[in-house]
Amino acid sequence: MTGPRLSKRAAPHPLDPLSAEEVVAAANICRAYVVEKGLEPHRFNTITVTEPTKAEQLAFERDGKYPTRMASVIMTKPPKSYPIELELNLEEGSVVSYKTVEGVQVAIIYDDFYEFGETLFKADEKLQALCKDFGIESMDEVAIDTWPIHPVDHELGSVHRMFMGLMYWRSSEFDNQYAHPLPWVPIMDVEARKVVRIETAWKGQPPFPKMNGNYDHRLLEGPPRADIKPLDIVQPEGPSFTVDGNLIKWQKWQIRVSFNWREGLVLHNVGYEDEGRLRPIMHRASIAEMAVPYAEAQEPHHRRLAFDLGDVGIGQLTNSLELGCDCLGHIHYFDAVLNNSKGEPYVIKKAICVHEEDAGIIWKHTELRTMHPEVRRGRKLVISFIATVANYEYGFYWHFGQDGAIQHEVKLTGEVSTTLASPEDAEDPRFGTLVLPNVLAAHHQHLFCARLDMAVDDEEGGRGLVVSEARPLFAPFSLYHVDTVALPEKDNKWGMSFMKQETDLTNEAKAARVVDPTKARFWKIKNPAKKHVYSGHAASYKLIPANTQLLLGLPGSTTFERAGFAAKSLWVTPYDDAERYPGGDYPLQNVKTGGLSEWTKQARPIASGNDPVVWHVFGATHLVRPEDFPVMPVETVGFHLKPVSFFKQNPAVDLPRTVNKASKLAGSCCTANGHANGTANGHSNGHTNGYTNGHAEE
Repeated sequence: MTGPRLSKRAAPHPLDPLSAEEVVAAANICRAYVVEKGLEPHRFNTITVTEPTKAEQLAFERDGKYPTRMASVIMTKPPKSYPIELELNLEEGSVVSYKTVEGVQVAIIYDDFYEFGETLFKADEKLQALCKDFGIESMDEVAIDTWPIHPVDHELGSVHRMFMGLMYWRSSEFDNQYAHPLPWVPIMDVEARKVVRIETAWKGQPPFPKMNGNYDHRLLEGPPRADIKPLDIVQPEGPSFTVDGNLIKWQKWQIRVSFNWREGLVLHNVGYEDEGRLRPIMHRASIAEMAVPYAEAQEPHHRRLAFDLGDVGIGQLTNSLELGCDCLGHIHYFDAVLNNSKGEPYVIKKAICVHEEDAGIIWKHTELRTMHPEVRRGRKLVISFIATVANYEYGFYWHFGQDGAIQHEVKLTGEVSTTLASPEDAEDPRFGTLVLPNVLAAHHQHLFCARLDMAVDDEEGGRGLVVSEARPLFAPFSLYHVDTVALPEKDNKWGMSFMKQETDLTNEAKAARVVDPTKARFWKIKNPAKKHVYSGHAASYKLIPANTQLLLGLPGSTTFERAGFAAKSLWVTPYDDAERYPGGDYPLQNVKTGGLSEWTKQARPIASGNDPVVWHVFGATHLVRPEDFPVMPVETVGFHLKPVSFFKQNPAVDLPRTVNKASKLAGSCCTANGHANGTANGHSNGHTNGYTNGHAEE
């Protein structure tokens, strides 16, 4: 059947997210369809663009042939909450497919936090009575965080949609609720729309923590620091980047961005201009999943394992950024268009930030014979967004350097999730830290998985894929595991020789690897078809991991079964359009999530010609400190991608010589006798003359 079509307008790029108009059109198509089929009522979960298949996208880049504009819609049929998947043809106004997925639950959407946490949980009479006995007269003083349930005991599985509430007291609207945890954890049956049980680990009446733990400037007891002077980022001629639609050009980089409810920011078609041509580096890159398991196993807190992307969707929880606070300098923002449960579009203004940052010295050398220095300061382009997931903030930052390097960084901040300490934890808890008397912050992990669909110098057929009926996808990449090792004693006469040891990863089941800093381990994505003119090695990018811990859930546990992707640092799979999420499509309350740990059991080949996709797991094990409360200083995790035999030489060697004329001497510290004499005596006039001569024209 056909429904309302999208009005005629300029064709969007195939990778562009849906506009507000397209969200409305998609919702109307769905409404018309369910009315005609007698399937009402339905509730909208998510409406998002259907990205073209890789073959379609490459054909578009090669031939300019637009793929059909499609949308993916997930709905539910209340009171049930299993997903109903619809594929829509927006150009024809038609439903291409309608499929019910039994035995799983749709993700929590933004509306759920208010409908359940702020309304249905608080409306429960038993919960109201418990609060009143505790001295809380009004439920307006209560804050409830709606959490997904980790079905660790299999009792609360995926048949019925269940939420749990973590409860707190607030003395006022701006009071930090996490300083006042309450002892109860109510369990909500979403389909019945009622609290079915109220759990507590306590016997008897627990103490009520009322000590303030505020960070809001309106409630701080003392004045803020008064000795900080302004530090301005000034770009009088504007930024060095340009934006055309969703395409960003900066220095020699080109990056296309998109945004969706689940992953948030996605990068596409990342390339670097070199010797007159744009050389591809990545086809698509995103953070595809995140698991947050907690160490506290005392009931009822044993059910805390959140998949912040699959359970909720990091895109839905994205902040509207504030100019001059979240990003500094000359900023370009991208808005994000999402949908509510009625299928109506809403806009997160300033969801993605693009700006430049000083990156310190990118290279320097002083010729000792003449004392002439050549130094260049680097700059980086930063593309970022920040999301608030209940108590935590996550800032996701992609950094692009003038030397062709890419860095991904996640900044963790916000609030630690607190519970009321049990009597045995009142002095020295094993699984967390007391941040206030009787207030326990449990240790936990944040485990991220990046999905990197690489395109290292892969030019043929658009992005290097040969598209044909016989072999629709082909790419020449190979994956190598690289360690640095000492030579055996028999080959190492002086005991000082070491070399790199490369292992070709040819099978996805055997390619799963872990970080080993003792061997300076990294992984290399090679394009054997492109050889470096001097080294003779294949053009490559290396993935440099940080030294981060993996999943601590024991093999055989529900935690390990659900978050198995986080048991390895590296996974490699052959490209499959359907394999997008390492924790499975529907992880909410789902014990059998599928995903990477299941896909790789197929032991498919990933040798050159199978278009391998790289999955990298990294993260933080957070042993909570008292200094992480009342609000947590930023903790940073991430990884690097660096070129190896990709460029003929240092691609940043052509940076112009500049001196920042806004820089000034701070007081007299640089003219003190000790510093001045030491500089004069230690470096003589050669340094002064060399520097002066080298920069005189500037």
